[in-house]
Formats: sequence, structure tokens, C-alpha cells
Amino acid sequence: MRVIGLAGWSGSGKTTLVAALVGVLVARGHRVSTIKHAHHAFDIDQPGKDSHRHREAGAHEVIVASARRWALMHELRGDAEPTLDELLGHLAPVDLVLVEGFKAHAHDKIEVHRPALAQPLLADSDPHIVAIACDERSPGVEASGLPLLPLGDAVAVADFVERHCGLTARHMRSV
Repeated sequence: MRVIGLAGWSGSGKTTLVAALVGVLVARGHRVSTIKHAHHAFDIDQPGKDSHRHREAGAHEVIVASARRWALMHELRGDAEPTLDELLGHLAPVDLVLVEGFKAHAHDKIEVHRPALAQPLLADSDPHIVAIACDERSPGVEASGLPLLPLGDAVAVADFVERHCGLTARHMRSV
């Protein structure tokens, strides 16, 4: 599977761009999955629900399934956080996996950068950054020498992703 990440500081617009990219790429006929790294405790389950009760009772894994979707919840119970490579191994084969976060992992990434946040460029210290999606140009962004993508234009970013990852559109679908 082809993998490309979106990395950037909090508030830079990573999630908005990932969601827009998924829509554009799926409309172009690609099968796309996503992996999102959370830096905080999170829970997709709700107290009082049967699956939550199963987990609270000590189940290692719980699958919830319906006619529309299924979800697997895996409790680490003290084990180490899984690596991106381990998580990728759990996904069904698709054309492209968009990774949000995991900025320390050695995979190709597009940096999402907003100069107004006054944060340093990740590209200055990460050789795996292959382009910068930004909302305005700045001397640091210009000096990076990397392709600059318009942050607010998911179509232009999707064009870059397709070229960079060697994807060709299968067929167009309406979104």
C-alpha cells in the first residue's frame, strides 16, 4: 500500500486537509484509508454500552458489528503503543493510506504549515517532508526548496499526492 502522511503543529489544519483529500481521492476512484495518531487518551466507546462493559470487564479485543460497519477496539493493557508499521498491518489493502500525525516516523509526509502560528518548519529537521501545504508564503517556506501546495486547495494537493505516490485515477465518481 502507498502511504503518505500529513504532519504539522496543532491548529495547522491537518484534519481539515485529510478530510478534503479523502473526498477528492475517493471521487477519483481510489480506495483510501486513514490512520490518525492521538496524543491524548481517547475512547470511541461509550459508558453503559454493551461493548464498553465488555472492555471494562477485561476483554483484550472487542468487535462491534452491524450491517453498516464494524469496529475493533484493542486494549493495550500496559503494552507499548503500536508503531505505524504495526497499525498499517491491520488495514485491509487499499490504494493509499493517509496518515495524520506520526511525525517522527520515517515515511513521506506533506507538512501542513501556517506561518501565523509562529511555529518552526518541521521540514527543517525532517528529511521525509516532501512538500509543504501552506496558507501563505514566508521566507522560511520559500527557502525550504520543497514544492509548495495551496493549503486551501484539496484538488491541487490531491494532484501532488497522486503524482508523488504513482496513483492514477481509476474512474470518476460524484462525491
